[in-house]
Order: sequence, then C-alpha cells, then structure tokens
Amino acid sequence: MADTSHGGFSRWMQHKMNARMNRKIRNGKGTFMGMNVLILNTVGRRSGTPRQTPISWFPGGEDAWLLVASGGKNGDPDWQRNLLAHPEQASIELPGESPRQVVPEVLTGAERAKAWDAITAEQPRYGKYQAKSEHEYAVVRLSSR
Repeated sequence: MADTSHGGFSRWMQHKMNARMNRKIRNGKGTFMGMNVLILNTVGRRSGTPRQTPISWFPGGEDAWLLVASGGKNGDPDWQRNLLAHPEQASIELPGESPRQVVPEVLTGAERAKAWDAITAEQPRYGKYQAKSEHEYAVVRLSSR
C-alpha cells in the first residue's frame, strides 16, 4: 500500500504558504487566483491545537459563506474534519476584520446542488476538479452566530 502522508518538506512549505496568506488576509487583501479568501479558525480534532486555514469562499446568503471541501486524505481535508469535530469553536476572519463566530452546516440534496451550481458558475475549475475525483466534494455553509 502506498504511503499517502505528506513529507516533512511538503508540510513545512504548506505551513509557510498558509502563514503568508493569513498575513495578507489580516492586512485586508483577501483574494488568491481570482477567488475570495478568508481564514477559517478551528481546533485540531485530536490535538485541540488552534488551526488557521486560508480557504476560498463563495457567497452563501446574508452573513453566510460557502466553502468547498476538496482534497485531503480519503477526500476530506483536515480543516473539514476539524471543523465538524468542534463546530462550537469555529470562527472566520474576513480581510482586515476581527474574527467572528460561525456555525457550520454541510449542505445536502437540492440545497447542495443549488450551491454547487453557483460555485461552479463562478469558478469552473471546481467542476473540473470534481470530475477527476471519486469523492463528491462537500459544500459547507458557515453562518454568523
């Protein structure tokens, strides 16, 4: 069986890139590759350690943001696993703003389909990524508390 874990250098590089993007967002610059980006604050599901993940987002209604859970081991990224393990500790930081508490909800059925259509209309690359995956990407709505 192949080892699918990230190597030390790869993990180090990802942490450096995330820290750089987080600084940009906190300084009011919240775009990357033509997408809006926010910081998702969670805690590690096993460690309880604070995690700060820059991630692209899409409008999800008034005071709501949509995130696409793509990638990760077995199709689920670490940020999604952490978010769902400790939803009461979730917050986001929008460019140049203070953190705000959010409530996560994984969308299903027609609600997910409608959100997915809006996401792929805005960023067709997500549709291309999904077509290459064996795992359906979750769409998570974050709403202000």
